[in-house]
Order: sequence, then structure tokens, then C-alpha cells
Amino acid sequence: MTEDRKVPKLPVEGKRNILITSALPYVNNVPHLGNIIGCVLSADVFARYCRLRDYNAIYICGTDEYGTATETKALEENCSPKEICDKYHVIHKDVYDWFNISFDEFGRTSAPEQTEVCQAIFKKIHENNWLSEDTLQQLYCDTCKKFLADRLVEGTCPIPGCEYDSARGDQCEKCGNLLNPTELKIPRCKVCRNSPRICDTDHLFLELPLLKDKLEKYINEMSVVGSWSQNAIQTTNSWFKMGLKKRCITRDLKWGVPVPHEKYSDKVFYVWFDAPIGYISITASYTRDWEKWWKNPENVELFQFMGKDNVPFHTVMFPSTLLGTGQNWTLMKTISVTEYLNYEAGKFSKSKGIGVFGNDAKDTNIPVEVWRYYLLTNRPEVSDTLFTWSDLQAKLNTELLNNLGNYVNRVLSFVAKPEGQGYNSIIPTVPDDVSGDSHDPTKKLANKVAAYLEQYIEAMEKVKLKQGLKIAMSISGEGNAYLQETEFWRLYKQNQSLCSLVMKTAAGIVYLLACLLEPFMPSFSLEVFKQLNLSVETHLSLSDDKGDVDRARRPWDLLSAGHKIGTPKPLFRELKDEEVEFFRKKFEGSQADRIIRAEAEAAENVAEQLKKTKVSDGNGKKKSAAKSSAESSNKAKNKAAAEPDITITRLDIRVGVIKKAEKHPDADSLYVEQIDVGEEQTRTVVSGLVKYIPLDEMQNRKVCVLCNLKPATMRGIKSQAMVLAASNDDHTKVELVEPPSSASVGERITFPGHEGDPDDLLNPKKKVWETLQVDLHTNEKLEACFKNIPLTTSAGICTVSSISNGSIR
Repeated sequence: MTEDRKVPKLPVEGKRNILITSALPYVNNVPHLGNIIGCVLSADVFARYCRLRDYNAIYICGTDEYGTATETKALEENCSPKEICDKYHVIHKDVYDWFNISFDEFGRTSAPEQTEVCQAIFKKIHENNWLSEDTLQQLYCDTCKKFLADRLVEGTCPIPGCEYDSARGDQCEKCGNLLNPTELKIPRCKVCRNSPRICDTDHLFLELPLLKDKLEKYINEMSVVGSWSQNAIQTTNSWFKMGLKKRCITRDLKWGVPVPHEKYSDKVFYVWFDAPIGYISITASYTRDWEKWWKNPENVELFQFMGKDNVPFHTVMFPSTLLGTGQNWTLMKTISVTEYLNYEAGKFSKSKGIGVFGNDAKDTNIPVEVWRYYLLTNRPEVSDTLFTWSDLQAKLNTELLNNLGNYVNRVLSFVAKPEGQGYNSIIPTVPDDVSGDSHDPTKKLANKVAAYLEQYIEAMEKVKLKQGLKIAMSISGEGNAYLQETEFWRLYKQNQSLCSLVMKTAAGIVYLLACLLEPFMPSFSLEVFKQLNLSVETHLSLSDDKGDVDRARRPWDLLSAGHKIGTPKPLFRELKDEEVEFFRKKFEGSQADRIIRAEAEAAENVAEQLKKTKVSDGNGKKKSAAKSSAESSNKAKNKAAAEPDITITRLDIRVGVIKKAEKHPDADSLYVEQIDVGEEQTRTVVSGLVKYIPLDEMQNRKVCVLCNLKPATMRGIKSQAMVLAASNDDHTKVELVEPPSSASVGERITFPGHEGDPDDLLNPKKKVWETLQVDLHTNEKLEACFKNIPLTTSAGICTVSSISNGSIR
């Protein structure tokens, strides 16, 4: 049986109808914390706030699945684009489920509805003559028989002084400059490694200059009505200052929405034309009556959430696309934009695997409400902000534990105490001769709470989420101060009537905090309502129609006298210094670095356990497993007829990156390099490359490193590995063997068809390296090979720049 779906919500006449979207996360990787706060979490907070206020709101999101990046990822993982999308859609959904993101629909842009809606919008724009045709020059691979997208081309960077020979078609990783694939020197296809040629290809363009007047009218009106953030306005204005240019909306790819045009039927739509339409198509997956949301600007307000790099596509491209149809679309009213969340000393990076990712957060066992709170209180609304473990610790221990958690637990624990010490878990009845209006501390608290409540609503209506959270937390601070001022523990013995008022008021503040903080920390609110023995669905509301806001101004009236609460327990746990240090070390470096460290630690633990384990020798005597293992090994060696076969898998060749290179102080022909090969410390390597490769070209480049040679001292410096390089026949030219630029540092280079573990250290007497080296060479395609097998990484094949049929050593 299929799971019953909830009945889709539709706009309701006379109610406030709010349509919320967040930037569709790209499907080719796991989202990190910067991605999560930049779009889905921020939108979720606003959606929950709207529901809290009893607005008719839906939250639509999904994975962005078409385009070059998906095709590239599919090549890396040796599967189809659909398989990549299926895999990562599930990963994204699992992460967002753990973060309690409350989508009404989390869909996919590869769904049939996307093709239907996207093609219909295109046809309308085409009918209205907002499109033009033009010819572009693009690289074509005769071997693969297709035009190559930017990321499927590599070559030598054309920037003077850089000339990095593994620059991508869209950007050079070494110098950082944006590139056009046709600008690359010696370009090569990333799939087959052959040289593509420049060909003409026709494409369709959206004529933004012709739509400029319609677009400007919309922006000038809506940016004021919708209180657009300053960064969104500035980014949009910069596009106008530079002058709007026509934008290509088609691509020579197979993975995408096909263009419904006879001349362009072999092309698909460009992802930035296609992706924003995903908001509409995912709504169409949610309800067949999707037009009631998307073609109803009189009754529906559209709020969109994203990071700053997505702004122009939502304030210029997407509105122009909809305006070009001539139809009555619901255009964006408010755009909420975040700057970047940076990680410790650097930037979060999906491509480099740097930072804390969604699945990492879950694995820390730090509760989800802590992660949500920290990200939201640190939300980069005006400028970039920084994630640090020590800051997370401080905010958890001081703000959540000592302020909020302490207040809730203090109040409910006192109410739960047995009669004579407390109220036996019953909300007390306040005698008629006592009232909140006549007790100064209580009245003062109520006035402050009323003011904070107005500020909270004002901030949240303007989508100032960080401010809204701060205001809600201020009420918790006021509650703690109220408890101290009234000295309830003394009042209980001296004035039971007044104490009943104070505790009924304090418990009302607990209820109010659970309401106000539900958008930010729903799991916290759920637990508080459980401890209050209240139903979230029945009680959690700040509806104007129900008079809830007015009721909140009298916190002593929020909970009914005689109501029995549940069992109080602490809501937060202290994060200790040693835990912070553990997490800091665990998550330093890239994800590839972490995997290697984890494997090394696991091996070390096994070895340690082996030493401690006792086994029987068969005579009832116990001896260590290590000793037993050694004896068994010796017996095996005695029986062995010969040394293990010399196979290529015995070499431990890894992807490394040169962190620093300098000339040897005592040898003019030698370089001394510090190379990261995925270990905690870099390795010192001495190479005789001075006369072949300039010093500046040795810096910060990826190389192939033979890691299990016996260390050798060269002119007083111990070399702990060897960098692989190719040379021509007369050794007048030498080039480094390079892994693909996206290969992970520390990963082992493999030889397809050959399985086996490398030696810990090659025995120089057995001449393993010398025997294998004679079959290492480059081929006509400039691939590094052992015999006819290429040196392979998870990102592709290792190559050289120009030496074919050269020897590698």
C-alpha cells in the first residue's frame, strides 16, 4: 500500500496565502552547513512562523538535477546522471529530515512535470518574440562525438604567468580566473583525453534588453513593497549598471529538459533557465491545481530564500522569463538573502569537502535543536559570519543551557515537587485577591513580554530571523530575572497566594517560549510541550483571529489552573572543552583527509587490541595474540616457497599536493618539497627537478607520490617519498605526472584489473620498484600507464602535459 498523502493546501479567499520557496540545492553532493542555513533552514523557520500565525502557507523545494555538474559527477562515479540524481536526492532528503525541515513538497527537477511546465513557458516566450538565435564557438570532441560543456574540458591556462596545464574549461583552479573553454591552450576532452576542435553551434537567447522596461517596473515596485534586503537590491542594480545582455538558454547536452523546437531538438535548456521553473513544477507535483498558487498574484505572496550568489537569477532571469510569457504569474514579493557562512579559518567547500556537512552534524550526537539554534543565531544576514567550534560551545553552554534550559527546568521542576515543597505537578490556582495587574514584578514582566512579542512579530514579518530569535531568547532572560526578583522559593513558605501567581505566570512564560521558539527549534518545543503535558497541534498558535497575541500579554492566563504537567527533565547538556577539541580535530582538513585518518586510527586500534588479546597455545597456556601472530607468521615464512609475486599493487602511489617547494641548501640541482599525501604531517621529498621545472611551477600543484620507498638521505636531508615524473628518450625534457585536479589528496592511485594491498615499505634488496619501473610510461594520449593500464584516480586518469611514449620514474 502507498502512504496516504495529505490533502494539498490551496489558496483560501480572505486568508493570507503565502508561497515559500528556497533555492533548489544542487544534487551532486552532500549539503554543508553553509548551504543549509543559506536556503532550506531559513525558509523552514519562516514557513513554521507563518503556520504559527495561522497563515495559509506552503513551503516548496527540491533537488536541482539537470546540467553539466550532474553529467560530470556521473562520469566521476561511473554511472548515469539519473543514478547520480537518485542517489543524492535521497541523501539530501535524509539530511533535511534530520534537520526537521518541514517541506510541504520536496520534489525533483527531473520529474515529468518539469518538462511539461518548462516547455510550456518556453513556447509562450517564443510566441511573444522574446527570443533570438545566435552562433557560438564551442569545443567539439570527434572521439566522443559531442560538444563539450565547460567542465568536460581541461587544458593549459591562457593567463600569462600561470599556464597551469590542468585548468578547467570554466575556471583555472591555480590562478582563480574565469575562463572560456575555447581560450584554453592544448585543450583535451576530460572523458577520452583527445584534443577537441572548435566548431560553430547555434543557440537560443532570451532577449533581456527587450524585456528591460517590464523588468524595471516590477523591481522598482516590488523591492519596496517586499522590503528586499540591501544585498539583493545592490546585486540586481549592478546587472542593470553593466547593461542587460541577452542570455543563452540552451546547451549542447543530453541530460536536461529537451528544447521543443525543430531546429534545436538535440539540445536541452540551460540549468539557470530551467532550475527556477522547478519551483513551479514541484508545486505541480504537489497539486494539480498549482496555477491557483502560481497564477494568482492578487491572493498569493511569494517569498524566496537563497544565498547571495543566486540573487540575479531570481531578481532578473526568472522574473524576465515569466514576464515574457505575458501571463498573470505570481512574481516574487520578498527575497531573503544570506551572505556566506565560513568555517573556522576558511570557507565551506562542497567540491573540496571542507567544513561540517549535514551528515557530519548528525554523527556528532549534538542534538538537532542545538545545530538549528547555532546556525540561526549566526545567520549571515548582512555580512559573512564564521562557524567555530568554540563559539558553538559558548552559545550552547551559556544561552541554551544556562539561560533557556535552566529557566524551563527550574520552573517545571518546582511545580512538579510534592505538596509541601511544590505543587505536585498541578498548575496552581491563583486566589481572587491576587492578580498580575496588582503585583509589580509580575506586571512589569507582562509589559516587557508584550513589548517583546510585538518586536518578535515585526521582525519575523520582515524576515529578520536572527532578530526574531534574539527577541524570543530575551523573554527567557526576563523570566530568569523574574524568578530571582520574586524569590519564589521563599514566597512558597511566606505567601502561598502570591507564590501561586508567580509560578502560574512563570509556567505561562515556559509555554510562550515553546510557541515563539518552535520555528527555530521545533524539537525543543516538542519536548517542552511534552513536559507541559500539552498537545502541540491543539495549543501551538499565535493567531490574531483566535486572540492568542492578546492572551500572551497576560502570561498568568496562558495555562489553566488545575492542569497536570508531565515529567520535567533537563533539556540541554553541557559541551565540554575536550569534546570541542575532539570535533575540531575530527573535522579539520577535507573529507578525504578525514577518511584516511579514520582508517589509520582503525588500523591502530586493531593492532592495539591484538597486543592485548590473549589466546591459548593448545596446552592451556595463554600468550599474547601479537606473539601468537608473530609465531604463525614465522611458520608461514618457513613454509613459503618464494617471495610474493612482484605486482604493481605493491606500490603505494597516492595523490599528493606540494604545499611548499624550495631549493636544497646544499645542492643546486635538487628541490626540497613538503607534500601533503593525506597524513597528519606533510612528507619531506627531495627531487632532482631544478633544471627541468621552474620553482614557481612547483608550488601548490597536485602530483603522484610513491610513498612506500625506503627513506633515503640526499645531501643531508632525508627524503620520505618520490614524486613521479616522465622524461623523453634523451632525458632533455621532464614533466610531472599529474592526477586530475578534482582527485582527492591522499587517495591511492589504482590500476584497473589489479587488486591488492601495497607493501608497508618496499624491501630495496628485492628490487620491487626497479622491476616495476621499466613498465611505467606515457602513451600517445599523454596518459601515465603501467604497461597498457592507466594510473587511475576516482576523478579520472593521471596524465602529463606533452611527453608521449616517455618513461616514468
